[in-house]
Amino acid sequence: MNFNTLYQPYSSNRYTHVASKGMVATSQPLAANAGLDILKKGGNAVDAAIATAACLTVVEPTSNGIGSDSFALVWIKKDKQLYGLNGSGRAPKEITFYSDFFWCSTATV
Repeated sequence: MNFNTLYQPYSSNRYTHVASKGMVATSQPLAANAGLDILKKGGNAVDAAIATAACLTVVEPTSNGIGSDSFALVWIKKDKQLYGLNGSGRAPKEITFYSDFFWCSTATV
């Protein structure tokens, strides 16, 4: 199969980034590269997804944000199990993660 990553049939000129052992797909190439860099450094798909999402909040702020919804399908090879995450909707009113995590005695705010 002959595949030319530089061939652009449309005027948008968005170039394809190719890797042999991993893939990151986003609407913004800089965010895809951030996730791909994590994979190159030995990170897993979840690490890459977090880096990609964080980068998207900067390079595409009108479409993404720190408090955005989150959806994921993750295959854990050692468990041979597919996990689904639906992180949409509001957070519980009395959530304690922030107070427990960020306001511990060693935290600086």
